Amino acid sequence: MPDKLSKELKQFLYTFEKKINIKKGTYLFHEGETANEIYLILSGKVQMSKITPDGQELTMRLCSEDDIVGELTLFTDGALYLLNAKVMEDGTAIVIPKDELEIGVANDSKIAVELMKWMSIHFRKTQTKFRDLVLKGKKGGLYSTLIRMTNSYGVMKPNGILIDTPLTNQDLANYCGTSREVVNRMLSELKKNEILSVEKGKITIHDLNFLKLEIDCENCPVELCSID
Repeated sequence: MPDKLSKELKQFLYTFEKKINIKKGTYLFHEGETANEIYLILSGKVQMSKITPDGQELTMRLCSEDDIVGELTLFTDGALYLLNAKVMEDGTAIVIPKDELEIGVANDSKIAVELMKWMSIHFRKTQTKFRDLVLKGKKGGLYSTLIRMTNSYGVMKPNGILIDTPLTNQDLANYCGTSREVVNRMLSELKKNEILSVEKGKITIHDLNFLKLEIDCENCPVELCSID
């Protein structure tokens, strides 16, 4: 994938040797805590989310192997974490002191450029997610989330594209910044019209083009249209 770490950046991050085991249900950090460390996920999954003023959880990213977590705090004095980082699947991560990473990047222009490229792609991905939520509302939020899920976890099957990761309606609601009840209604309508089906907690999209047409999909590159 184009948005994964470059070879040079990955080698640099692997020079930091402190590794930790991460356990499902725990947090690497919470929104508002002092940001002293950045994490490189080696295995497992970490969900990045933010709590809105009305108490709704908005899921921003689902991070996995070779994703950097906590990067938004770099080169900011007195930085606080902007998101919550909840471990969704057991794994391991490299712990990188924020100040040491900043020094290393400042002293190596090539690494600095590679990190800027990686961060730029993730900023653009965030912008496209907010665009869908703001311009297309709840339906746009759900449909674009499903499209992104097919790009990140899709497996071609005879009857459509299987999103090969378990998803609850609450999970989808968190990605859309809405309630589970709203997602329930929209999914029921999509199932009724045979746009998708659900079996054992996994969604199969039978008519991806329908979802794209409904939200005037701009067919962004996969590197921008994914859930990670």
